[in-house]
Amino acid sequence: MNEKVFLNDKLVDIDKACISVTDSGFLYGAGLFETMRSHNGVVFALTDHLDRLFLSADVLSINNPYDRGYIAEAIDKVLSANKLTDARLRLTLTNGPMTESEQQRKSTLLITAAKFRSYPPEYYKKGVMVVLCPFRQNPIDPLSGRKTTSYFSRMIALNLAHQKKAAEALWFTVDNRLAEGCISNVFLVKDSKLYTPPIKTPVLPGVARKTVCQLVLQNSIELIEKDLTIDEVLAADEVFLTNVIMQVMPIIKIEKHTVGDSLVGPVTRELQKRFGDFVRNHCRKDQ
Repeated sequence: MNEKVFLNDKLVDIDKACISVTDSGFLYGAGLFETMRSHNGVVFALTDHLDRLFLSADVLSINNPYDRGYIAEAIDKVLSANKLTDARLRLTLTNGPMTESEQQRKSTLLITAAKFRSYPPEYYKKGVMVVLCPFRQNPIDPLSGRKTTSYFSRMIALNLAHQKKAAEALWFTVDNRLAEGCISNVFLVKDSKLYTPPIKTPVLPGVARKTVCQLVLQNSIELIEKDLTIDEVLAADEVFLTNVIMQVMPIIKIEKHTVGDSLVGPVTRELQKRFGDFVRNHCRKDQ
């Protein structure tokens, strides 16, 4: 079966999908994307993904002529055409070809889907190592806190981490506050309280981040959003990462530093379970 993608207004075979060489996303990174997962044929937290996409399009002047219903229907078409229920999806929206005038320019909308593949099970059982990113996040960069297609610096940092056998790299701001991972949000546990950098840091308003915040509030765990230093990171009892693909990923080493007792901690383990349950309940077909 030929893999199908949704491009602009229809399903096409992936090897026949064509985007203009003058597309602003291709030439300048003038675009946005969302990485999503579907379980049981239902996209997890689709409303949150689309809220983030639409807000960023507004703020960054990315032309978005589509409504939420149109995009949701297009996603369903891609899943159905590829006979996928558990899938990793990517939605990309750019400002379209530069050859047309700004008023006439048509956005490019691309939706792809692939069979869902989780991270190795031992990552969740034993935890992972992360490194400190050698680069810095600038709070006044207009792209900070937005999921844009200008992701090259993140990919460079992630590749450097992988070369050191680490799963992620932690970014700090130019004034040395903890921000996020290359592709994840970060949480710390200290004395049974949960800490995470505030959105205004700025960090990406992660969909999984929001889910974790909801789960801890429902279960009477104190959640504190505050600026965090490297000393607070290294002093944490537990540290974990979140995104919708990894869900809750425990960190047991930050470079040569051991987190806590080098075992996956009780708060992280509890949130791993609750997050998995939440996804399964959210993605029931009968809802």
